Amino acid sequence: MILHDIQTGLLAPGAWLKQIDLQQRYRCGRPEVRRALDRLAQKRLVAHVPNRGYHVYRPDGRQEAEVAKIRILLETGVAGRIAGCATAADIALLEQLAAEFVRLLADGTTLELYEANLAFHHLLSLCGNQELVALVADIRQHTSAAPVHQWTTRARIEQSAREHDEMIEAVRQGDGTRLGAMLGVAYPSTGPLTAT
Repeated sequence: MILHDIQTGLLAPGAWLKQIDLQQRYRCGRPEVRRALDRLAQKRLVAHVPNRGYHVYRPDGRQEAEVAKIRILLETGVAGRIAGCATAADIALLEQLAAEFVRLLADGTTLELYEANLAFHHLLSLCGNQELVALVADIRQHTSAAPVHQWTTRARIEQSAREHDEMIEAVRQGDGTRLGAMLGVAYPSTGPLTAT
């Protein structure tokens, strides 16, 4: 629960996490909260300051961009496999997930849109490599939440909906190159993939 709230921006970078507040919020005991915070600290999602407590980790811009680049490399690296392996049923599911995202544009919350976007990116599981899917999910935990950093305007959210449609079309046509390009476009703020 704490992890989910960090990923979705409900617990913002830099926010102090008082254990008593977390116990009340998540209806659990102090030992459970402490174990959760220690696990999150190991993943560098929260930072522990001796004699002060825990706060949500605030990555610097360099680190955040580098983690995002790793994710892009992994996702675009399997785009051809996704496009080549997708069945009609897979494409139909992606269309349903994209339609749900569009439906939420009208009256959904930013959190609901974020979760619908994550569901759409189920397309990564079509690569057939579950270890890679798990690794990308873990990497996703080390980057800022989309509602906070990516979707700063309504136009950007609507652009994400169009990108979903373009990704589906690339999958339908078996065009891994186009799908890879679209997956890379989804993270415009990361800059070049290689050092300059």
